Amino acid sequence: MEYNYPLDYTWSTSEIIDVIAFYNCIEEAYEKGITKESLMKAYRDFKVIVDSKSYEKQIDKEFKEVSGYSIYEVIKKSKETDFIKMV
Repeated sequence: MEYNYPLDYTWSTSEIIDVIAFYNCIEEAYEKGITKESLMKAYRDFKVIVDSKSYEKQIDKEFKEVSGYSIYEVIKKSKETDFIKMV
């Protein structure tokens, strides 16, 4: 995909890497499918960095605007199944 990820440039390099890894998991859920285990590990790392619900919603909105993919919808789907494939 050709777009800019929503990033906070006050994050450290390792935090940016973790957030991008999570975005990649969201993309994978839409494009190929991903295991719940892989997704939730990346989501836990993401939540250490983005620890407030309002900030997560803001990032989800920005990410959806540039990619068309919803973080919220993927996490919601992960509560229903062990393999997430968005359609």
